[in-house]
This record gives sequence, structure tokens and C-alpha cells, in this order.
Amino acid sequence: MKLFNLFGKKTDAPPQKTEDDEDELEIYSGMRVEVTAMDGRMLFVAKLMGLHGSQAELHQYSEAAFSQEEPFPVRIRGYSDRDRKAVYMEGVIAPLPQNKCSVTELKVCRIGNDRAFFRLDTNLDATATMFSGLSMGEKPCKLLNISIGGACISSEHRYHDGDKFLLKVRLLEERPESAMFSQVMRVIEKGEDGFEYGCRFLELTDADQEQITQNIFAAQRKKMGRS
Repeated sequence: MKLFNLFGKKTDAPPQKTEDDEDELEIYSGMRVEVTAMDGRMLFVAKLMGLHGSQAELHQYSEAAFSQEEPFPVRIRGYSDRDRKAVYMEGVIAPLPQNKCSVTELKVCRIGNDRAFFRLDTNLDATATMFSGLSMGEKPCKLLNISIGGACISSEHRYHDGDKFLLKVRLLEERPESAMFSQVMRVIEKGEDGFEYGCRFLELTDADQEQITQNIFAAQRKKMGRS
């Protein structure tokens, strides 16, 4: 008897799906995320909860910017403190009672080395106040865009990578002024137009983030109403 007949013909069996594969998303349970429509429109901010396999729930921090009752596809974006990376997901959501949404068909699309969040483009008067150094004092600037995690400003005044200041801006005339302690992360020289600075917000509480989120939503809705 030939050896291959003794042991039988070798076959390529398909890989077995393990429980670890099904539950690999559970490491992102509790992550604060932004939910956007497939066209990039920001819908709401939520906590990703109860992950199991490709299903989860979204517990909303902020009011939803949609009224659709049928399930629809969305992009879900958050930052994993465990991996220290941005996590980009997609799924299908449907509204639930008590400001919640169910998520099905959830999948990770990519993991990146950034803290990217939805950014609202603006062109608003603002101020940056430093409390020490050569640039100490309040200086005017322009808010070019803002997200929950940071902002981009333009200014004639020179700041340096790592500088910290208090950024104050009124996103809407009818809303209170927002004040965010910020740190310069990127400096772009613009010649005669001065400088642009990419900044991240520091020491934000949940209440601070909620206020910024609500102001961004309100400004976004007002901007969309004009278009």
C-alpha cells in the first residue's frame, strides 16, 4: 500500500472561525465615537457599547441630526486609548428608544495613526491668550475649522510647536462663548498671510466636550440651512 493511501489524500480544509475572531471588536467597547452619514455629514456623538461579533449599540451623548426610522449605513470613528490610534468602522444603524441606536454589520475598515474627527469649516473671529512667554497676552486670530478634539487657526502672531494658550470663540451669535485650553501641534507658514496652527484641546471634561459637540451640531445645521 502506498504511503499516501495509508493516510488518505490531503485536503485543504477552510479555516475555522474562532470565538476570538467573532469577539475581536469587544476591545473597542466603551469607546467614544462620532457617527457620520456616508456623505460625511455628522450625525451624533455616542459611546459604543455591548459589542459582540458584528453587533453593538450606540448610546448617544448628543441629539441626533437625523429623523430616519429605517436602518441605514454609517461611518463610525473613534480613538482607541489601548492602541493609541484612530479606529474607522462602518455599520448599519437603526434607532432605539432612550437615545440609543442598534448597530449591525459592524466592521473595522482601518486603524490609523491619527486622532481625526469630524471637522466643521469656519471663518470666525477668535482670540488666543498665552499666560507666559514672549507672546503673553490676548491676541486676535481666525478659527478656520474645529472638531471635538482640536482646531485650526490662522494668526499674524508667531507661536511655536508645543505652545499652549486659551482659545476663545463664539461659534454662534446666540450661544455662549466657548473657551478651550489648546496646544500647538503643527505650524504652517503662509508668507504675508501669517501662520496657520493645528491645535489639540487639552484637559476637556465630558461636559466641555458635550458643549463643543452641541455647538458644532448647531453651527453645522445653520450652515446647511444656508446652502
